[in-house]
Formats: sequence, C-alpha cells, structure tokens
Amino acid sequence: MKRSERAEQDRAKEIKKQKLLHQLGGQQLPYLTPSDEGFQLLWKTKYTNLILREANKIPFDLHVQVQRAFSSLLQCGCFFRDLVHIRGKDVFTAVSRIIIGNPGCTYKYLSTRLFPIPWQTIQSKITYSQEEIAMSCHALKEFNNYLCSIVGNDVVRSEDSKVIGESLENNLVQPDLAKSCESEKGIEVPLSSVEEPPVQKQSRHKAVGALFNVTLLNYMDPKTMTYLKEEPYFGMGPMAVGWHHDESLVRGSPVAVYNYSSSDPGTTSDKKACWRAGLKVAWDIDTPGLVLPLQPGDCYFMMDDLNMTHQHCVLVGEEPRFSSTHRVAEEGDSTLDYVFGRTEEALSNLLKDSTLSNASLNSTEISILKKTEEIHNEVEFEWLRQYWFQGRRYAKFTDWWCKPIEKLEEDWKEMELMTLLMLKAVEDEGWSSEKKRDAIGSLLPILTERQELRQHWKKRCQSKLAKSLPADDRPICQPYWEEGDLSMPLPFDLQSTIAHLEEIVTSTGIEEHL
Repeated sequence: MKRSERAEQDRAKEIKKQKLLHQLGGQQLPYLTPSDEGFQLLWKTKYTNLILREANKIPFDLHVQVQRAFSSLLQCGCFFRDLVHIRGKDVFTAVSRIIIGNPGCTYKYLSTRLFPIPWQTIQSKITYSQEEIAMSCHALKEFNNYLCSIVGNDVVRSEDSKVIGESLENNLVQPDLAKSCESEKGIEVPLSSVEEPPVQKQSRHKAVGALFNVTLLNYMDPKTMTYLKEEPYFGMGPMAVGWHHDESLVRGSPVAVYNYSSSDPGTTSDKKACWRAGLKVAWDIDTPGLVLPLQPGDCYFMMDDLNMTHQHCVLVGEEPRFSSTHRVAEEGDSTLDYVFGRTEEALSNLLKDSTLSNASLNSTEISILKKTEEIHNEVEFEWLRQYWFQGRRYAKFTDWWCKPIEKLEEDWKEMELMTLLMLKAVEDEGWSSEKKRDAIGSLLPILTERQELRQHWKKRCQSKLAKSLPADDRPICQPYWEEGDLSMPLPFDLQSTIAHLEEIVTSTGIEEHL
C-alpha cells in the first residue's frame, strides 16, 4: 500500500472516530462482563464468532512448552517495541513484540513490515544464534500445529461454542501454570520432532487452507508504563492495544490468541486486575460492547469474518502478560518468493556482461520501462528500507534473512543501473516527441515518489525516537550513498534528475500534454 493510501485510510478512521465521539456527546456506551445479566445472550447473538477455549482444554505439555518459550525469548532480548508510523508521525508501540513464522513469510501492520524469525520446517533448516531461541521457535511451531488442527477440523466450534461464558459466570479459575512450568524444567523437546499439521478438510467455516503461518508474540509489563490510553467509548479502562482490526490477513481467516499472565489464581474473572479482551461491533453505538476476562492459558478465537465486522482491543491487567497471536498472513505480495519473482521480471529487461560495463536494455517499450521502475520502488521501500529501519535486530537471532536481503540489494543496484539506462533512452534523438511525452508522463511520477520516499525514510531514521534506541536496534538508512559515489549509477537525491526530465519536457514543447 502506498504511503498516500495509508494516510487516506488513517484520515478516514479518524473521521469515523470523531463522528462516533460526537454522537456520544461525552456519554459512554454500555458493555457487559460475565457478571452482568445478558452476557451470554449478547455473546451468542452479537459475538457469535468469538470462541473461548479455556486453559484446561489445552494439553498440559503445550502450556509448559509455550510458557517456557515466552520466558526464554524475553531473557534472550527478542521482544521489541516497534517504531511505527501513525497519522504522519512515528510512535513506539506500548507492547513489545517479536514475530515467528514460516520461512520467507513477512507480516505488515501500521505501515511496518516485520520479518519473522523462521521456525523449523521439513523444507528449511534454520540456524539460530542461541539454543534457547531454537527451542522456543520449535515450541511455538508445535503449538501452531495444534491450533491449525483444531481449527481446521472445527473442533473449536463443536467443543467450545456450547460452553460460552459458563465457567466465566461461575468464576472458575485456571491452575497456576507458571508453577507447573517450574516443576517441568527438565523436559527436552528435540528439534527432529517437528511435524507439519495435517491437510485440512473443506469447512463451512472458511478454515479451508487457512493454516496459521505466523504468530505475533506480545509482551507488556504495565508497571513499567508511565502512561496508557483510556478506552474512549465504553470506559473499559486503560488499554495495552487500542481498538483495531488485525491487518494483512487472508480474508475470512481465523485468528487464535493464547494468553498468559502470572495472575493471582484467586483473582475473579470479572475484576480489572486480570487482562481482558474488549470487543465491539465496528463503528456501532447500538450494540453493547463485550469484555472477556482472560485467565492464564486461555485461548480465544476470532472466527470467520469477526475480525472484519468487529474491532477488538486489549485491556491492561495488573501483572506482566504474554500472548501468542496466530494468524493467516497474506502471502500474495509478502513473501520472498514473490519479491524475487518481481526482481527477476524487472531484470529480464537488462542485457549485461559480468562487469555491467556494457549493459543495455532489451526493450525500451514504455510499459516495460514503467513496470521496471515500479518494481524498483517496491523492492526499495517495501523490503530493503523496511528491513533496515528495524536495525540489526533480526541478525541477532538468526542469519536466515541475511543472504536474501543481500541478494535483494544486489538486484536493486542493477535496477538503479536500469534507471540510468532508461534516462539515457529518453534522450535518444531517434525518439519522437510523442514517445518522449508518453515515457516521461509514465516515469516522472514514479521517480518523484522515489525521491519523496527516500527523504521520508531518511528523516525517520534521523528522528529523536530512532536515535534513542540501542545501537543494534537503531534504524539504518539503507540503501544510502553520498554524492559523487562512483560505485552507484545515480545519486541518492534525485532532485536534479527530476529537474532534468522536466527540462526535456519544456525543451521539446510537449508540456501541455503532461
């Protein structure tokens, strides 16, 4: 998605929010908790696709492995507060995160592309910097397989939908699984035991083919937070994550969220001491909101189109909390296979020798030149700058992403050369004024966007927030090169290049056609 499109979406959301707040006129909307009359009825009629699987219905050994993985990843320094871009400015997320998933898969949210630490698969052997990280990724892959199997066979609906809210209303409390983990430290999980989940059968609930391919892990200790936003519509309390739809998911796919906090086992389920999920019908003031208290080890599912028709938030409890949010991330334009397919398409128009000294373009057809420059922008701003903006964090845990990013940088540099060759072609005396007009009309907006985005990313990397991060996590403005660097075909700053194209337009007398 282009920056302008994202900004337009943000503006639209803000308008909706302000309109809703205006309608409320300072009043708060009603919401129900398990202690309120009508809670079950509201859940069954307005939040049908929200399913809760309580901790005691999940195999004990999976609890042990996942909770140990949380602790290990935290100790290894794997959680980060992302520096995201919202409404024209950079902010740190309140929650610290790390993403783990299928090799080569990425996930994008809030204009930020995350590059998962890959978990081991039959097809890929992954090298990790620490054994604790390897074991943690394995544990989360095992748990992901479990979730895939129960969602794919509709076990979640058949076993859990009939008990919606029952234990919550009776204030049943789950066992203290943290203590259980302490007593099970001797368990070892061999990496060789990794198995892929079974092929899923056709399901009327749209789970067909919807294997979770990433999990976004979250961690927050509310005691370290000096400020948290209050929930604005219902008065539900302070939020760790505000109202939102999960982004970049396969349409209609489920989301599974595993919750773990070291809550006091005596905490009743409807007190604000425990962490809670808040849900509401999107931009609706007639339907009461719903608050779902979460006990350690509980897992809730947003099935079918719930993530699209409803919004959810996370309400802060008293103790530190981990979650593992399993998703079916879109793979269309978000995988390495995709982006390397794009670079191959672009570079197929480049004729070169081993030194690139006698390179030329196969074709100067305008549609081909335009597509090449579009791919050039996509590789630079959707992949390379996204990766380096997150510093060297990924290389600290695995070297898996290093070679693909190096290859993308090599391909991108050859596309810089293709841009130079394209600019030379536009000045070819054999080109008619009409062809020059069409070529510049197609290419100038792409180069202008490239110039604007380079300055945008450079500014982000130089911001106070960016510089406040530890050295390894600090954003890097890459690719970047100084003026006069003879190893680069074109300058970093394209102002003079763009001005030269505009001069060609003026000198050929074709400006009225642009």
